Amino acid sequence: MNLGDHGIVGGIVFVAALLQATIFASLDVLGGTPDVLLLALLGIALLRGAITGAVAGFSGGLLLDVITLDTLGVTALVLALAGYWAGRYGETTGRGRAHAPILAVIVVTILAALFGFVLHFLLGEEVSVRRALVEALVAGLGLNLIFGGPVFALCRSLLERGAKRPAEVRLLG
Repeated sequence: MNLGDHGIVGGIVFVAALLQATIFASLDVLGGTPDVLLLALLGIALLRGAITGAVAGFSGGLLLDVITLDTLGVTALVLALAGYWAGRYGETTGRGRAHAPILAVIVVTILAALFGFVLHFLLGEEVSVRRALVEALVAGLGLNLIFGGPVFALCRSLLERGAKRPAEVRLLG
């Protein structure tokens, strides 16, 4: 990744965190909210890999924690792990597959909700299991699936604009 890619990734994360904190946090549909920062992070991680996904997740989560005045570092840890998981999936199994973004949204949304619930529980914060893992997760997963396609397409168009594709390697045998 070159310096221009770092700027594009940083811009995507910054704008997604601001949109998440200002617009999408107040958008309540059937008890859940779409997680646009997570969706942008999945797009970045699938397209740029595990390390970029983890760094983008940590910085975006930390920015969101600061903006919303939540417990500092919880969202950063959850999104760093989510970015790493999605990046590893994109580097290995999901490379070039059409269903990779959909599967990543489903799996990572569920895992991030579970891990976030466990972290809040371990910190001694009052969290309702039914609210966090049933009501909000089902509605949030549906909204993430609806918003996932456009967010991934936007990330792909921004990250592939002007990016040089590496030459394909062939094994001679």
